[in-house]
Amino acid sequence: MNAGRPREFDTEQALHAAMRQFWRQGYTATSLQDLLSAMQISKSSFYQTFDCKHTLFQRCIEHYRSTLENDMLTHLQQSPSARQFVEATFHAVGDSQQKADEQFGCLIMNTASEFAQSDPVIAALVQKGTQKMRAVFLLAVKRAQTEGDISGDKDPDALASYLISSMGGLRNMAKAGADQKTLREITKITLSTLN
Repeated sequence: MNAGRPREFDTEQALHAAMRQFWRQGYTATSLQDLLSAMQISKSSFYQTFDCKHTLFQRCIEHYRSTLENDMLTHLQQSPSARQFVEATFHAVGDSQQKADEQFGCLIMNTASEFAQSDPVIAALVQKGTQKMRAVFLLAVKRAQTEGDISGDKDPDALASYLISSMGGLRNMAKAGADQKTLREITKITLSTLN
């Protein structure tokens, strides 16, 4: 890479555009030309900055995970109660099902389905992403227990795992085209486990 040459594009914007492209189409179906068009950069700039498609995809997963984790933590901290945070997080999937991003599902879960364990590097990133999201739900469950909104008799680790699994399933249902009524019914049953 020519260190003396000024960068001709915003790396963060290009990374975000690439993330959305992968999110829409998946890794395999996304071509280099798709990425160049979405990121609005030249092929030489792509290789100088991101090295290759696989490396870019890794950075996109990290970007998605970090953004999602930070958003969830912020919402949890600002929520009047942890129980309300969990409920709002689930209701948001059904209520915003018609937004384009929600119809993509979850990039981390999508990637888990596409790659399974066939790529150790990607599998490790997916596992890390799932663990980070689960950790936020664990914080929420433990806080809700101290606030008296979830019984202290319930295993917080098991509940956190159940919530992250259920969230993945709910997003996949939304991605598959389930209507709001169906998503709300699923959410109601899921949240009843917190009672």
